[in-house]
Amino acid sequence: MGAVSAAIPVETTGWKTLFRIAGSVALIMVAFIPIQIAVFAIWPPPSTAAGWFELFQSNNLVGLIDMDLLLMVDQIFVGIMLIALYVVLRTTNLSLMTVGLALGLTGMVIYFSSTVAFEMMSLSHQYATAATASERTILLAAGQTMLVTWQGTAFNIGYVAEGVAFLIIASVMLGSTIFGKTTAWIGIVLGVMSLVPPTVAVVGMYFALGSLVPLVVWDILVARRLFQLANM
Repeated sequence: MGAVSAAIPVETTGWKTLFRIAGSVALIMVAFIPIQIAVFAIWPPPSTAAGWFELFQSNNLVGLIDMDLLLMVDQIFVGIMLIALYVVLRTTNLSLMTVGLALGLTGMVIYFSSTVAFEMMSLSHQYATAATASERTILLAAGQTMLVTWQGTAFNIGYVAEGVAFLIIASVMLGSTIFGKTTAWIGIVLGVMSLVPPTVAVVGMYFALGSLVPLVVWDILVARRLFQLANM
């Protein structure tokens, strides 16, 4: 894909810094993926509150990463990317891009309402210093509640909302002259695969793991185009 043509209807004046930032965070998201996979492989996420408490007590950073610290950062980066894509594609289809941006940002906010990593870290430290068995029992119950919240309704709704947002934005890409058809179709595949949360039994995990491939490729292609736009 060559340099961006001057005929492409993208207003870059005033937006070049945004395009550079969005392209950079897209590549950082790609770099996060092997780190997350490595941590998951070496320190598999526990299945009980007691296991999480033990993990946090042994290594706070590993506990936070296992409890999706990098995904939290990713959510902020996704928000920046969505805004940049809105700016780029709004002249192609303003209505769909507005819906896509709104869904994506809403999904991001809903997702953050499900995060409990720092709460679990705090509970684990309280558990370690608890003086009585009854205090530890209460803290374990609180931790179990946190685990249910972590991948509960808010997580699933936020996940699917962002998947729909990707699907809409990639569909707009398909009808534009700004991004290549390959980028658009990979985004569509990513959007479809993001419609099934990883909490939906085994199939959800397969979809979540499988979506990493189009996610990496899409992020790289989008970043490349945003950098090209920034250099117009």
